[in-house]
Amino acid sequence: MLWTILGIILAVWLVGLVLDVAGGFINLLLIVALIVLIVQLVKGRK
Repeated sequence: MLWTILGIILAVWLVGLVLDVAGGFINLLLIVALIVLIVQLVKGRK
């Protein structure tokens, strides 16, 4: 589930980067997704 959400956010970010649409919001979502991914990876290794 996490990988699906991360993939969707990454795809939307790339589209936003190319089309320059909602740049700030998409970048914020990408940062949040990366933080969640890092937290999940750290918790999964314990």
